[in-house]
Amino acid sequence: MKKITYAELTFRNAPQLKGKLEKAVIGIAGCGGLGSNAAIALARIGIGKLILVDFDVVEPTNLNRQQYFIDDIGKRKVDALEEKLKMINPFLQIEKHYEKLNGINIKIIFKEAHIVVEAFDQVSEKAMLLKTFSGKLFKAKCLVLASGLAGCGTANTIKTKMLSKNIFVCGDNKTDFLAEGVMAPRVMIAAGHQANKVVEIIDKKF
Repeated sequence: MKKITYAELTFRNAPQLKGKLEKAVIGIAGCGGLGSNAAIALARIGIGKLILVDFDVVEPTNLNRQQYFIDDIGKRKVDALEEKLKMINPFLQIEKHYEKLNGINIKIIFKEAHIVVEAFDQVSEKAMLLKTFSGKLFKAKCLVLASGLAGCGTANTIKTKMLSKNIFVCGDNKTDFLAEGVMAPRVMIAAGHQANKVVEIIDKKF
């Protein structure tokens, strides 16, 4: 494998981010369509550490929008994603958790994270994460949610909004993936919004 330096990897980054990204620890809550795409975007710009959490394995139906290949089918998503991320950014620290997040372990797993990217499918899981970040323990951390990214309509409806000073949501807040289906273009756009908000937070807070 060819070798590069961290300076080469981050050479085209915005100048004001120099020294900030490598200090950041970002949690990825779910390594499916949103999580895998957001993680790869963050790895490419030289983020310091990613905490990957998912309890699922790669299936054929994931390939239309998630950052996996046919050879990954059957692998744990956290393992398959780690392989991709390390091929992009060998300097990236990765912490993996092959388990389902709940109201108890989430506080332990994301204790070190400055920002968490929510990438769940189920509304109940999103609500659980939102409740956790609304509590006193996580008030100093930021959460970037996603809501509404299904179908094949215009991408211009996908926006990033602030819910509170430490909680943001990306998407159109309308489309239902169960009714309209999910595909790579809109999923990747929403994940890009999430990754971009993470960078914006880092730029302002670090």
